[in-house]
Amino acid sequence: MARVPRIASLEFYQDNANLKWIILAVSVVISVSSIYYTNVLVDQLKERERNQVRLFARALEYTSNDATSNILFITEEIIYKNNSIPTMLVNEEGKILNYTNVKIDPAWTAERKESELKDVLEEMKAAFPAIPIVLRDPTTGEEFGHQLVYYKNSFLLTQLIAYPYIQLSVIAIFAFISYLAFNYSKEAEQNRVWVGLTKETAHQLGTPLSSLMAWMEVLRDDPQFRGKGIVEELEKDINKLRMVTERFSSIGSTPVLKEENVHQLINNVVSYLQPRLSNKINFEVYALSESILAMVHAPLFEWVIENLCKNGVDAMGSSGTIAIKILRGSERKVIIDISDTGKGMPKSLIPNVFKPGFTTKKRGWGLGLALAKRIIETYHQGKIFVKHSEENQGTTFRIVLQSA
Repeated sequence: MARVPRIASLEFYQDNANLKWIILAVSVVISVSSIYYTNVLVDQLKERERNQVRLFARALEYTSNDATSNILFITEEIIYKNNSIPTMLVNEEGKILNYTNVKIDPAWTAERKESELKDVLEEMKAAFPAIPIVLRDPTTGEEFGHQLVYYKNSFLLTQLIAYPYIQLSVIAIFAFISYLAFNYSKEAEQNRVWVGLTKETAHQLGTPLSSLMAWMEVLRDDPQFRGKGIVEELEKDINKLRMVTERFSSIGSTPVLKEENVHQLINNVVSYLQPRLSNKINFEVYALSESILAMVHAPLFEWVIENLCKNGVDAMGSSGTIAIKILRGSERKVIIDISDTGKGMPKSLIPNVFKPGFTTKKRGWGLGLALAKRIIETYHQGKIFVKHSEENQGTTFRIVLQSA
């Protein structure tokens, strides 16, 4: 129901979209940089811890093979200084001989301690290759066996590995909350603009409408206008203006929904539009029943139907058909399809048709469909969407309402 040749959209929305992409790109760069820098630090600390474990293993090897060395210095300054890196000393048969910095509760049973130590050993085997210790006879120097030292990352290094992801998660949660708050404040501001605009429009229409009603009464009493249908048509237009004023007054307040005959309301709109459009524009209304009821606010609902029909007329130009189908759906729904035989639109434009400021017409503010969406989805708790559109084939809008 929109003409394809030109697309005009409010610059604010274009700039806003570009700003979102810029913010996203900067966020990605910051995230990647943070993870990269942290990984560099992690690699350096990993190498440092491995060197410490190598030194720890050499000290064990040295004390095992040389009984004349300064055992006290080695054990105090090297072996016992390791108070952060979890290590295990294992013999050739895989039996755990000793372990350090592994959390074991003294209250555990022997079976549970053994099971826990085996689980930790498997983690260490999966984490890093073992560092071998060669056992030699202190007098002859002959090799008679070997042991293995296994280890895994210290708690500090584990925290450092997880830190950037925790940091990014916190930032993402904060950004998400900020985004919701920004959208809520922007939506609230837009709502105030909508309400202010419509209330002021209704107020401005009030004075000339009262004057027109007075002039109509004057013309009704004039003999030369009797029987010519002029006053009657003028009265229809004044009633239409009164309804428009009521529609604008309803925006911003909570409209009262009533059980209404949808077929009759749509026929009211068609009856008003038909004589005011080209005789080459044909309206067709189909309904399985003329007594389909829905919970609607009649003035606002008729406004939506009128808006969609006018969009269809604009898309068709001087001739074409507007087909309106009224159906009963499942779960007590009423479905209304409004189709035209106009130029249609490409699929890439469909997601934008309800955005404020979007229009494909040479003239217009692009607010009609945005208002229609607000009326149907906010006030009537229904749905409105483009069911189908194809270039040079026409467009179909679907409205889903709650039945009475």
